[in-house]
Amino acid sequence: MDSPVRVLVLVALFFPVFVDCAIRHYKFNVVMKNTTRLCSSKPIVTVNGKFPGPTLYAREDDTVLVKVVNHVKYNVSIHWHGIRQLRTGWADGPAYITQCPIPTGQSYVYNFTITGQRGTLLWHAHILWLRSTVHGALVILPKRGVPYPFPKPNKEVVVVLAEWWKSDTEVVINEAIKSGLAPNVSDAHTINGHPGRIPGCPTQRGFKLPVESGKTYLLRLINAALNEELFFKVAGHKLTVVEVDATYVKPFKIDTIVIAPGQTTNVLVSADKRSGKYMVAASPFMDAPVQVDNVTATATLHYSGTLGNVATTLTAPPPKNATAVANSFIDSLRSLNSKLFPVLVPQEIDHDLYFTVGLGINPCPTCKAGNGSRVVAAINNVTFVMPTTAILQAHYFNISGVFTADFPSKPPHVFNYTGTPPANLQTRNGTKVFRLAYNSTVQLVLQDTGIIAPENHPVHLHGFNFFAVGKGLGNYNPKTDPQTFNLVDPVERNTIGVPSGGWVAIRFRADNPGVWFMHCHLEVHTTWGLKMAFLVDNGKGPNQSVLPPPNDLPKC
Repeated sequence: MDSPVRVLVLVALFFPVFVDCAIRHYKFNVVMKNTTRLCSSKPIVTVNGKFPGPTLYAREDDTVLVKVVNHVKYNVSIHWHGIRQLRTGWADGPAYITQCPIPTGQSYVYNFTITGQRGTLLWHAHILWLRSTVHGALVILPKRGVPYPFPKPNKEVVVVLAEWWKSDTEVVINEAIKSGLAPNVSDAHTINGHPGRIPGCPTQRGFKLPVESGKTYLLRLINAALNEELFFKVAGHKLTVVEVDATYVKPFKIDTIVIAPGQTTNVLVSADKRSGKYMVAASPFMDAPVQVDNVTATATLHYSGTLGNVATTLTAPPPKNATAVANSFIDSLRSLNSKLFPVLVPQEIDHDLYFTVGLGINPCPTCKAGNGSRVVAAINNVTFVMPTTAILQAHYFNISGVFTADFPSKPPHVFNYTGTPPANLQTRNGTKVFRLAYNSTVQLVLQDTGIIAPENHPVHLHGFNFFAVGKGLGNYNPKTDPQTFNLVDPVERNTIGVPSGGWVAIRFRADNPGVWFMHCHLEVHTTWGLKMAFLVDNGKGPNQSVLPPPNDLPKC
């Protein structure tokens, strides 16, 4: 990475100077910068020289224009994670799904309008493993005059959780692909770019969050990590959860939250303790026999007037396999379901889909470390093959030979998905989509499998929010499990964790025409092929159809 990426976002002023229905103009410069972390220095790709990148502010109903100019040797694309992109799939960002990537020396303007959304989301690179450092927050304020449905905080703070590698992440994943084995895990976790004090690196200091006694703070938490679900807690303080994935929830208090890559959570923290310094901790959650980066990132909640030499009140992070702690948070989530923010769960379904997610092993004669085999991942035993022409372009321009619309609605092989794996662990390769009629309703059950190891998969659906209506352990039972579904106030999300050794059921309405990626947000699993796409046909008339592509859409 010898030369910088420059991302120019042509949008206006920062919060709180806003008018309604504006076009926002920002300017981002993504550049290479030597950054010291873990007592080592290396050049990384950054936005405006910062890791994490700067926060984009907008308001519901705003239009955002983002001009991206690529000056690095890698192809580049940017995804606005959680933005619904109504009819504007060309601005969604996943390379080779909705656009061809931006080649070196060329540019592309992302143009989208924020409709019916407010809260915390994120933006990140959506090609290769560049997301490791190319990411930042996207804060959407409510319409002017519409208050938060919870007590207004005295201050808002963006908190981005991530991972840090001593090595170049492109080298890490390329070596793993060549070997056929899993890549090395990260070397540390970070809170707003800082790991805090960690073994072997006494000079590192963590992020400092200054607070004043008696005031309340809204923490906008984002997990931008590549491969790690994370616990988050503040010593001595309760967290009042008010929002996840830019949708309001019924407020509840809890000690510890769990947040998967791609997910966001807003919490209120009241500075109601005696003056002092209190540890903030981000640690891994993994309840499967899978290697993780087990380093806890730390920061400090620092009351004003506290002397620097005062001892910090510590907190012990949960064990990495603390499933009960994670479930305590997940099971407490309920949509707000108020008059202003109703819950529109589809009560009748047109498509009843059952997708298994997990790993597999395919032949690889050149993979010496894997003894002639490589680890792959699949949905319904299909390991997705990235095309060389973007699927949305192929669909819109009727280009044949790029994809097939025969993705299976059920697993092709029935077995005990959470029990003993079958003798044949091989998957089939394909670039397949599942076709949906405009405005049809979908129930999708995502089932974990125990092939190699059961694991919690955070699955992200582009282009839609969905309702998490049920979950359970073991194999999903289509006769009895739907009787327990919550169709009244289920949490609404864009990224959901499939429980380790279990299943989760979601519902959504296919009211957004285009091609929409769905994939595991653990980047290693996406690389291995745990991904697919939905193709939603146009409805009736231009207002239910994909908009024409912009003139500067990158070509493959």
